[in-house]
Amino acid sequence: MSTIYLRRAKSADLDTIMEIIEEARNSLKNDGNPQWQDGHPDRAMIAHDISQEISWGLVVNDQVAGTAALQLAPEPSYQNIHNGQWSHPQSPYATIHRVALSSNYRGQGLAKFLFSNLITVGQLQGRTNFRLDTHEKNKQMQKLAHDFGFIRCGEVTVNDKNDPKRLAFELNLNHGYKVTRITNDFMKGLLK
Repeated sequence: MSTIYLRRAKSADLDTIMEIIEEARNSLKNDGNPQWQDGHPDRAMIAHDISQEISWGLVVNDQVAGTAALQLAPEPSYQNIHNGQWSHPQSPYATIHRVALSSNYRGQGLAKFLFSNLITVGQLQGRTNFRLDTHEKNKQMQKLAHDFGFIRCGEVTVNDKNDPKRLAFELNLNHGYKVTRITNDFMKGLLK
């Protein structure tokens, strides 16, 4: 059995993360999806995510196998939603962005492991609402979102030179549950 866990990405992971992003960009292109084809996310964006401690790496047997950003600040492109509405528009939320898995690890169910852990980290940081967006041609991300109970809420416009229209999804966990005290020193680091 493999050792699999999630950790904050470090500057030393930047080259590996960019390789994973480039593989994902090529895969999207091969699927006829214009998402990420305008050059973002680029190295500067991922480096900024790492410096802001919102970039996460999925580690499999000591190798970064996947990446995602978990943003706790409001996402500006989510201010205006079209053809629908957010279920809890005023509630704080976490946004899952820039999800990618290395081609060496695809088909092993690791995207679900990545999502599960991101949602756990978000919940430990006081979020019960989660949002994401994806292109209408990104059927894999839509399926993953659906598998986790995300509901399509409408459409948002993102900063993409090729095709800025994205489908917007939201997951709302039980609002009655809140982490009030962490006794495990390891978990305290996640709440930073």
